[in-house]
Amino acid sequence: MSKKIENSMLAMWTISLIATLGSLYFSEIREYEPCRLCWVQRIFMYPIVIMMTVAFIQKNPRIVVTTLVFSIIGGCISAYHYAIQKIDAFQDSAISCGAVPCTGMYINWLGFITIPFLALTAFVLLTVTGFYLLKQLKHEEA
Repeated sequence: MSKKIENSMLAMWTISLIATLGSLYFSEIREYEPCRLCWVQRIFMYPIVIMMTVAFIQKNPRIVVTTLVFSIIGGCISAYHYAIQKIDAFQDSAISCGAVPCTGMYINWLGFITIPFLALTAFVLLTVTGFYLLKQLKHEEA
């Protein structure tokens, strides 16, 4: 396994771990109750940490295909969640999220950085790194 592949796997593990710890920080330490869409995003992020841990230990970069599925779906959910927070047209048709509204913003740093934006950033980084890893795998096989 090349160093580029190994570093890409480590980067994906690090990104997913930071995103997981960040979401736990907001809910467990800051005591921000997650809305339903936040929970769905967690459902797609948390397993990536486990998958990348096992993949890194086993030196199995092929797991990237599975992590890409999780990161792309999670990213789409994050993008929608961010849109219903920031775009008026989406707010009008926002789904009901239970006790905590999905349109609510616990943080709004610099006027655009919300929790779904942070999740979207992590999912995009995971997706880009995953496609780079796939490219390196194909290059190594050739």
